[in-house]
Amino acid sequence: MNAIVAAVCRSPTHSFSKPMADRITLIAALGIEGDVHQGATSKHLARLVGFGNVPNLRQVHLIHAELFDELRSLGFTLSAGMMGENS
Repeated sequence: MNAIVAAVCRSPTHSFSKPMADRITLIAALGIEGDVHQGATSKHLARLVGFGNVPNLRQVHLIHAELFDELRSLGFTLSAGMMGENS
């Protein structure tokens, strides 16, 4: 099975949806260049308040296309980036 990237998204600010980009640059151990979650430590306010400066273990969020299909079948109108994923 071959994987296909349908879209890539990033946002420099904390927002739920992320605009699509023509391309992204992945930086090892940091995440997506120019994305608000890029970095070695977590940027989520709730994690910072609860746990302090902890390692960022989820700099890149991937969502499989089948989830979009399933949600559309349930009546949700979604496209890439609307669930906060990077790709």
